[in-house]
Amino acid sequence: MTAGPVFKCGCRLLLAAALLSTSLSAQKPSMAAKDLASRVDRHYNQIHSLRASFSESYQGMGVKRTESGTLLLLKPGRMKWDYSSPSGKLFLLDGKYAWFYTRGDPQVQRIPAKELDDLRSPLRFLLGHTELEKELDSITLAAAPNGLFTLTGQPKGQEKRITHISVTVTAQGAITAIEIEETDGALTRFTFTAEQTNVTIPADAFHFTLPPGVPVVNALPPS
Repeated sequence: MTAGPVFKCGCRLLLAAALLSTSLSAQKPSMAAKDLASRVDRHYNQIHSLRASFSESYQGMGVKRTESGTLLLLKPGRMKWDYSSPSGKLFLLDGKYAWFYTRGDPQVQRIPAKELDDLRSPLRFLLGHTELEKELDSITLAAAPNGLFTLTGQPKGQEKRITHISVTVTAQGAITAIEIEETDGALTRFTFTAEQTNVTIPADAFHFTLPPGVPVVNALPPS
């Protein structure tokens, strides 16, 4: 049995969610983009855990919504998006499976973590699985407000689904926002605040407890 709308919402997290000082102005743009992308990789490769607050906005297909909550990350391969608004919504990656559930839904959706890894999402950057330059084609660099920088590129292998991904970062490589524009015009933006790295997070925080009487269905990754 497969499932659709709820899983598609979760996928936006994955396209979601993987991407998570010296002056750059004197460097050539191409070199500056390369150097800053490397700083993002180093920042997330050297941490073993992370806690941050997030806000998610989505606009597309006549729908607008804003949601928020807490992001937890624990290597290897564990991540939890715990929503406070709407309360009861959860996306959890336990290292083996990804789980999608919102309180009151008639089913829990599950997909093997290795299939999510194939989506080349910004989550992979946060999990330390890859290099930003190897995931995005034609990376460009632009200045952003408040002394931040934005790296923009086309995710490889996602040309039919994604127009571009923009990752806003500090000069040290910490991700403060991720924007994803899909080919149908839908726009999803995540912002991250109050980042804490290498904090103590118990492993059981990433254990998904099945709600009583709610069946599990195996979702399919987007084509």
